[in-house]
Amino acid sequence: QVQLVESGGGLVQPGGSLTLSCAASGSITSLIAMGWYRQVPGKQRELVAAITSGGRTNYADFVKGRCTISRDNAKNTVYLRMNSLKPEDTAVYYCNGDRGRYYPDYWGQGTQVTVSS
Repeated sequence: QVQLVESGGGLVQPGGSLTLSCAASGSITSLIAMGWYRQVPGKQRELVAAITSGGRTNYADFVKGRCTISRDNAKNTVYLRMNSLKPEDTAVYYCNGDRGRYYPDYWGQGTQVTVSS
């Protein structure tokens, strides 16, 4: 079992930047992909960005050009750099570890990001 712990959330003004970190208690190299999701009350959790074990990245349309996902396998850590933040980016951001179709994903406990002036 791998534990995922997010950090880096907080309050930021519109147009500002944040970097979220997700530290895994074990190796992430065996996971198919690592990702960031977000959720607001009353809505489904949605994918923000993902990065495969091979380094391929995928971004939701609503963050393309504003976010960068990266990973440091030596530190078992995944990052999400978010720029030009908007109030609609306010959500709880969750780290995800994709174990493949036959196993449940790993999830972190979430970190709150609030974009407000």
